[in-house]
This record gives sequence, C-alpha cells and structure tokens, in this order.
Amino acid sequence: MNLPNPSYRGKVRDIYDLGDKLILTSSDRISAFDVVFPQLVPDKGKVLNRISTAWFAFFRDIPNHILETDVGNFPIPFQNHPDLEGRSVLVKKCKRIDYECVVRSYIAGSGWKEYKDVGTLAGKALPKGLKESQKLSEPVFTPAVKNDQGHDENISEKEMENRIGKELFGILKEKSIFIFNRASEVVDRAGIVLCDTKFEFGILDGEVILIDELLTPDSSRYWSAETYSVGISPPSLDKQILRNYLETTNWNKMPPAPDLPTDLVQELREKYQKIEDLILSCTSQKFK
Repeated sequence: MNLPNPSYRGKVRDIYDLGDKLILTSSDRISAFDVVFPQLVPDKGKVLNRISTAWFAFFRDIPNHILETDVGNFPIPFQNHPDLEGRSVLVKKCKRIDYECVVRSYIAGSGWKEYKDVGTLAGKALPKGLKESQKLSEPVFTPAVKNDQGHDENISEKEMENRIGKELFGILKEKSIFIFNRASEVVDRAGIVLCDTKFEFGILDGEVILIDELLTPDSSRYWSAETYSVGISPPSLDKQILRNYLETTNWNKMPPAPDLPTDLVQELREKYQKIEDLILSCTSQKFK
C-alpha cells in the first residue's frame, strides 16, 4: 500500500499528521548550514531513530510524546510499511513550544565564536582567558527561537523569560539542565563527552512534555574522551565532520548544496554507527 504524502517535509524528517497523533520519520537525508545535500547517508535515519527512542526509554519518568515505536502497531496504511520500518515513531500531537532549549557544558561552536568576539555566552559575561573547548564551571542554558525556515535565532535567558513567562521558562530550563547532566553522567561511562545538545518541548493538556528527537548526534555535539583536548576543536562523533569538510570548500553555504565525496558519505555513515553502538551500550545498562 502506498503511503500518503507527508503533511510536512523538513530538512531531514517527514511528518504525517493523523489528527491527534503524528508519525515522525527520520530520513537518510543530511543537512548542514540549513541546506540539504543531494546524497543520502545510508541507514542514518534508522540510527537516529534508535538512539532517540533509547534515550526516551531511559528518561521514561519524564513525560514525553512517544506512543509507539513498533511500526507493526501503527494505524493503517502506515502499519508495517517498509518505508517507515526502523525509522519512525508514533507520537502524541501537542502544541510545540517554539524554542530550542540548548544546554552547553563546553565552550565550542557558535558559543566559542560569541565568546571570542564579545566575551559572552548567550549574552552572559564569561571569565576572561577561556580556551576553545574548555569545560565551563557549570552547564549554561542558551535558548534559541526555533525557525522552520532559515537559521534559529539565539536569544538570552531573560528575553526568553519575558516572551513565555517566568513559570514556563523555569520549567524548561530546569528540565533541560537535569536531562543534560544525567545524560552526561551516562555517556561518560562509554568514554563520551557530551559537549552540548538541544531539547524541544510541547504542551499537552496543560502539561509540559519532552518532544522531537532526544540526544541524537544530529541534535548534540559528542566528543570522544580519548581525543578531547582544550585549545582545539576535538574530532566529533557527529556530523561535525561534514561541516569541517565544507569549510575547506568555496561553497557559499547557500542552495544548491554541492555533491559530497563518496568517501565522506561512508565516513559519516561509520560515525553514526559508532556513536549508536556507544550510546546504546551505556543507556541499556539502566535496564539490566
């Protein structure tokens, strides 16, 4: 049976709207700088789906949107469909809170750029003399306004609080930092450093619930503890290698995206599979 067209097609995910429920499908598409590339990374969507569902199970005490992870239990015509198998979840439909709740424990990426330029992180002054990839004294909450088209807009905590109210802001910040700290402890067992990640939340029946993907290498920056070093940008266990490659080209970061070398696509595939093995090994320990 043919699938209907997705209700929404994002950069790397397809969404089917079933009324009070959604089916979220992780494709093998890959993007960088908000542009989708013509090549697929084989099995990438399945890897991300398995990682995310493992984390949702690990944090099952925190209300979330997951209803079903087995495609065999999806409603018809989605039930057991090969295009969805292994890469889809059935979730509760809720009102999305249009902010990315980013938590950073190390100064890297755009955070490092801001610090170099003006000495702050998300508008907060940091001590002078910090080096790239240095661990911060405590995790920092650095929210962003979520934009479905184009780049997300980084804002300060105060601005987010003013926009959504003190109570909701406090709930989002507290939940984000709690999950981040617990996840950091967990992956540390596998020799992984969780540098930063982003969470998304929604509201259903007046309750704040965790939604979207969770602690995947597409929404997080993971480093190997073996190669982590202060003063450099450590090799990443995520798609940072794609961004690094693109920085060596003359591409202007605007569509159309250039073709990717075959060996880079294969390296990306191996990176995704490696981080999956490491994460699943440490998250499964909770259930033993």
